[in-house]
Amino acid sequence: MIPALRIVIHMGGLHRLFPFWLAGLFALATWFSPVLLVALVYGVVLQWINEYLIHRFIYHREPPSDQSPFNRLYRSHIGHHEFPQDEEFFTGDDHWFPLKVAAGSFVLHLLALWPLLGLASAALLSWVAIFVGSASAFAFYEYCHTLAHLNVPKGRFGKRLTRSHMAHHYQDHEATYHVTFGMGWIDRLFGTAHDPARARARYDRRTMMSIGMDPEDLRLVTARKAYGINRSPRHMS
Repeated sequence: MIPALRIVIHMGGLHRLFPFWLAGLFALATWFSPVLLVALVYGVVLQWINEYLIHRFIYHREPPSDQSPFNRLYRSHIGHHEFPQDEEFFTGDDHWFPLKVAAGSFVLHLLALWPLLGLASAALLSWVAIFVGSASAFAFYEYCHTLAHLNVPKGRFGKRLTRSHMAHHYQDHEATYHVTFGMGWIDRLFGTAHDPARARARYDRRTMMSIGMDPEDLRLVTARKAYGINRSPRHMS
């Protein structure tokens, strides 16, 4: 677990969220009330849902035809599938993305709660929910994801986590979109839980590592070159 923590503490996205998380902890301690605990739990659940939706509908969307947006998608996720052990691809290159998502979510919640609770209460609840609850859940997601990909000795927790996430990478990239430990229920809820029979029927050794794309697709070849990669992913047997 220590090797995973060493990587996580250097993640730019978490660095950018950290001051806002600290401010949220201060607010939680200073103006504590039971309703803030509800906001905290709400923020955690919200991040679990965001994790699933972003992974499934943004990172696994239909690959763009134009090369520039394709390159961005490659750097944010396709490259991670092609080279799942490469730490360079554990996260995307936009380290501001988590903060942008959090800030947008905070503004939306603030605007929704303001007419009901007033500005101060709406801001406090929204800040604790997003910058403490959701941000903490996001940090745990990054830890789970990193641990799943590292080739290090693992206990029961790490082994279960790895088996679940590696099914997404090596058996069926159209299922098991959750990463955070214990979140299998969300895939079952949305009908994307891992099913061995369905995975076997969909499995294509040649395209598995490139999430269904021909590994020699010109867009992939061009994107690899753009990021200094001069090799194709190894086909799975």
